Amino acid sequence: MIESLQHLISGFEIATTVANLLYCLLGAIAGTLVGILPGLGPIAGIALLIPVTFGLSPTSAIIMLAGIYYGAMYGGSTTSILLNVPGETASVITCIDGYQMAQKGRAGPALAMCAIGSFIAGTLAIFGMVFLAPPLADAALAFGPAEYFSLMVCGFIVLSNVTGNSLLKSLMMAVVGLIIGTVGLDPVTGDYRFTFDSMYLLSGIEFVAVAIGLFGIAEVLSNVDQPLENLEQKVIVPRFRDLYPSLQDLKKSVGAIFRGAGIGFGVGLIPGPAPVIATYASYMVEKKVSKHPEEFGQGAIEGVSGPESANNAACQTAFIPLFVLGIPFAPPTAILLGALMIHGVVPGPMMISDHPDVFWGVIASMYIGNFILLLLNLPFVPVFANILRIPKKILLPVIMLFCITGMFTVNNSIDDVWLMVFCGVLGFVMRKWAYEAAPLLLALVLGPKLEVAFRQSLMLSHGSFRIFVERPVSLVFLLATLIFLCVPAFQWVIRKWIRRST
Repeated sequence: MIESLQHLISGFEIATTVANLLYCLLGAIAGTLVGILPGLGPIAGIALLIPVTFGLSPTSAIIMLAGIYYGAMYGGSTTSILLNVPGETASVITCIDGYQMAQKGRAGPALAMCAIGSFIAGTLAIFGMVFLAPPLADAALAFGPAEYFSLMVCGFIVLSNVTGNSLLKSLMMAVVGLIIGTVGLDPVTGDYRFTFDSMYLLSGIEFVAVAIGLFGIAEVLSNVDQPLENLEQKVIVPRFRDLYPSLQDLKKSVGAIFRGAGIGFGVGLIPGPAPVIATYASYMVEKKVSKHPEEFGQGAIEGVSGPESANNAACQTAFIPLFVLGIPFAPPTAILLGALMIHGVVPGPMMISDHPDVFWGVIASMYIGNFILLLLNLPFVPVFANILRIPKKILLPVIMLFCITGMFTVNNSIDDVWLMVFCGVLGFVMRKWAYEAAPLLLALVLGPKLEVAFRQSLMLSHGSFRIFVERPVSLVFLLATLIFLCVPAFQWVIRKWIRRST
């Protein structure tokens, strides 16, 4: 514990340099804006701004991109409360009571408690990371290729199960991502695979182009596809003097904030869209423990502070499996994994010892970023609310221009831009047909690592597949995978039986 605190202090020395403070501030502001603008979300925001970080050191780059992620968690609550439109999926539950409070003239206290709750929960989650990450890294050193393969397969299935409405469609997208990930040089033999004699494909499919296309360009096209009247919305702008919550609001929210922090921290350690699951779980818990559950849905402040605290805690905790295991348990951290690898940092059990400046610097910057976001989200809420008044017919072309110029600067390649546009059109069509892009992107990032772990396992076992069931940890992950695959089929059989009996 003392050693972890010493490392954290050194992390603060790294994070408080002028350059890193600036990038932390830029990331927090950009993340807040991404969260406020309906539809963009942290995935698109991080993907769009990866090209901006190419001239930075790995520590500064990840500090900025991490700030975009947890900043979007903050910003998403603003549109939920003021517009009844979630800025990102984790803020859906905030709409229920947050917008009702805004309708009653209490948007200020709702926004203030979101900021305060997110700050407290994020801080607690960060200190949890400090003490939990090093022992987890030591435990992960015992993992072999078979354990990593089974864990990644389990993560794929769990994410596919909770992402979208159809497990089959999500698995199909994951398979497509795995196939795309095989393009380029074979990681073991160095042979060409699916390059079709193209020099451009030798290095594989450009991850940044796919990410920006599927989430940035596709989002712009989806907005353009809407009727013009749906693009303009009335915004409730609270006054600064109305932001202060009353003592009664604070009293009601204290328990909800700490319960939400605990729920978010626990959920963030398991595969799946942790912030989304954590907010729903927190809301259900608050409604259960409340003495007045009938107030929920009518503007209960606990229904805002609890889920938003869980949201931010889960977001911070999601960095533990990313840094310690090298495996993202959520789509935004999959983008961050790609960014880490682009900057030459390989996350995993050895990251703490091999890249201590990145690991501890980023963790320390999260605390600073949470403090920055608290300062931003309280006095500047009216300013951010006015940003929502920018017409989308102006905003969308600007986002498109930023996507194209940002993508071109990655490799100065027009082929990357065409690939991005193609993926954008593909992402738009996928949305029309209810296919989720997140499993595809996750498979594209993890596919090469999954393949290497699989082939290494077979090499160690001389071609025997028994290695995956003979190792206890690997067997546990495979059994968990089987359960998650069987649950939807079992639910389908039960529903069919109920329909027949009725």
